[in-house]
Amino acid sequence: MILHGTDIGAGPPVALLHGLFGRSQNLGLLARRLSSRFRVLSLDLRNHGASPHTPGMAYPAMAQDVLETLAACTALPVALLGHSMGGKVAMLAALTQPDAVSRLVVADIAPVAYRHHNAAISASLQALDLIPGMSRSQADSALAPQVTDPAVRGFLLQNLSLGQAPFWRIGLDEIAAGMADIEGFPAMPAGSCYHGPALFLRGGRSDYVQQEALPAISRLFPTARLETIADAGHWLHADQPAAFADSVEKFFSEAATPAKISL
Repeated sequence: MILHGTDIGAGPPVALLHGLFGRSQNLGLLARRLSSRFRVLSLDLRNHGASPHTPGMAYPAMAQDVLETLAACTALPVALLGHSMGGKVAMLAALTQPDAVSRLVVADIAPVAYRHHNAAISASLQALDLIPGMSRSQADSALAPQVTDPAVRGFLLQNLSLGQAPFWRIGLDEIAAGMADIEGFPAMPAGSCYHGPALFLRGGRSDYVQQEALPAISRLFPTARLETIADAGHWLHADQPAAFADSVEKFFSEAATPAKISL
């Protein structure tokens, strides 16, 4: 599948992958900064943004979407960054086609299964009564009892197109049906690993990359380096945009493989 995306700047190719319920614009600040030195392709993953809606949210298929799109753009090998769900897609791309990924950044996610509140969130969005002519404030108020964090509601509602016939831009039904795949991580064949340079960034206030996940990271990504961005939650790029961009730009600009993670 060919994904929708933007393509800015010139230089070695870099591709950015957003998280669940997001879109390529979420990493726009990072894309603009990197575009002074790199060709930056920001992609909408399947069922997100302006990319096609299709059944299935399994990571091997999503990784193939990314690799197929980048090949069509003559952007391989690529330095690849993914946040959250996009990080899992990026990991699968690197593990299944290592020669296509020159460098890997994984933002606040690990190659393990998670059980957060995403199924409840998708159910809340599906249950939202889309009234003709409704305003964003009306939609926000209607969603508030189920999604209490205003910042999260604002993030989710960027996917709602208002007007006389409101609709969700994302493939909400497809995402809900694929939630088990989204929150999981596929079992990899014995010996699978990516030997290229890899950087795992986690937020100091986030609980997504715990100590018990580090052996799985080291097994699949033996050269991985782990950095913690202070005073950042799961949305590293929004909470500490400068520190996040500094780490990413420095890593993508390095000539040598970084030291491996210490367990």
